[in-house]
Amino acid sequence: MLNVMLASTSTLFGSKYLQYIRPEIEQLFKQADQIIFIPFARPGGISHEDYTRQAAGFFEQLNITVHSIADFEDPSTAIKSAKGFFTGGGNTFLLVKELHERGLIGPLQSAVADGGIPYLGTSAGANIGGLTMQTTNDMPIVYPSSFRTLGLVPFNINPHFLDQQLLPTHMGETRETRIAEFHTQNSIPVVGLPEGSWIRGLGDKITVEGTAGAKIFEQGKAPYHISAGNALAFGTTS
Repeated sequence: MLNVMLASTSTLFGSKYLQYIRPEIEQLFKQADQIIFIPFARPGGISHEDYTRQAAGFFEQLNITVHSIADFEDPSTAIKSAKGFFTGGGNTFLLVKELHERGLIGPLQSAVADGGIPYLGTSAGANIGGLTMQTTNDMPIVYPSSFRTLGLVPFNINPHFLDQQLLPTHMGETRETRIAEFHTQNSIPVVGLPEGSWIRGLGDKITVEGTAGAKIFEQGKAPYHISAGNALAFGTTS
C-alpha cells in the first residue's frame, strides 16, 4: 500500500527544521524505529555527513534512528530491509544523478510503490516522487543520465511554488510561465505546491494537505487551484 508524504519544503519561515509537519511525520513513520536518509541533494553544498546529522537531530525527538544511504557498501540491500525513507531537499539534478549512477531508482521505487515502505520527501525529495524531475526550480549543476524519477504519484511536482505577481519592472518568467513551457513539450500534469503544503499518498488515494492547497496545471487546460483535503484524481500520459 502506498504510504508517502511529499512536502514542498522542510522548513517554514519562523519554524525549525521539519517541525511544521512533525505530527504528520510521526503518523507516517509510526511503525518505524529507524529510517534510511538520502542526503544526495546536499543543499548549499553541505556534506553528506552534516546533512545526515541534521536529519538525525530531528528524528531523535521521535525515537527514530537515521542511517545515511551513503554509508552502506551495498545501498540496494539496505533499501530492501528499510523501515522508512527520507529524502531531503537541495539540488534535484545532483540528487537524480546520484540515484541513477548508484542504481537506486528501481530499488527505491519497488520498496515504496510495491512494498509499502513509508517515504518522506521534502523539496528535491518531493520532486523525485513525481514521474520526472523536469519541473524542478533548480540549476542544472550536473547532468543526470535520465530525468526519470520514482513515479510514486502520476504527475510532476513544482515545490516552493509561487503564485504571485512580480514587480512591474521584472521581465523574467513566472513559475506559471515555466510550467506552460513544459506543457508545450510534455503532457504530464504538474502540481504547483506552495510552501506549507504537501501531497499525501495513502493506498490508492492521493490528496493535497497543508495550509495553502495547490495549483494544478494540465496540458491544454486553464490552471486551477484546489484546497487542502481534496483528492488529486487525474491520470497522466508521458
